[in-house]
Amino acid sequence: MKKLEDFTPQEIEALNREIDNMAHESMARCWRYSPSGDVMFRSDLPFYYRFKKRFFGELGGFTPEISKRIGWE
Repeated sequence: MKKLEDFTPQEIEALNREIDNMAHESMARCWRYSPSGDVMFRSDLPFYYRFKKRFFGELGGFTPEISKRIGWE
């Protein structure tokens, strides 16, 4: 399993930029459907906290409309 120190500065920058540029619905899909161990959701990495702050804090998390659109496949 990749540790933070194993990421290059460019990889860290790219992941942070990806989180910052994701649309609300894309973040909801990612939250619901990403596989276990995805780097975005590992609590030992800072990406999880950045994602969580943006999705739930700034964008308001799931809405009934988004939840219905993305389903439970």
